[in-house]
Amino acid sequence: MTIYDFKINDWQGNEIDFSAFKGKVLLIVNTASKCGFTPQYKELDALYDKYKDKGLEILDFPCNQFFKQAPGTDQEYHDACRLRFLVEFTQFGKIDVNGKNEHPLYRYLKENSDNRRISWNFNKFLVDKEGKVIGHYPSPVKPFDLEEQIKTLLAL
Repeated sequence: MTIYDFKINDWQGNEIDFSAFKGKVLLIVNTASKCGFTPQYKELDALYDKYKDKGLEILDFPCNQFFKQAPGTDQEYHDACRLRFLVEFTQFGKIDVNGKNEHPLYRYLKENSDNRRISWNFNKFLVDKEGKVIGHYPSPVKPFDLEEQIKTLLAL
């Protein structure tokens, strides 16, 4: 199995086939709108604006597992992010990133990086153009901390 074998519903319930991301650099993030790390949305959006035309995709996976900091329906969550942070990158429906209901994508990401538990909101996974998981970064690592690595993967 590769990352391109996954099919996951976006916030509207539309199935997104990850094969559409072949040849792109992916930054995959589990998010929450009521978290101390939520201001990272601004950096994520700025990175996306800066590099989307060069091959960067940011994939946003809201997760309500950590103190219920991603409240509301998928629609409400999306609307709040659009209004507060002008989010334009791909947002998915809420998922679990740990435990018995852990989404298979997150199992795959962890098994192909450092295989550790997701400790909190805004953990990040960087995936290269060939679909290889390059790294797993904890919440305190800000999106712009990864910019040089992203530029290298984009061959800029």
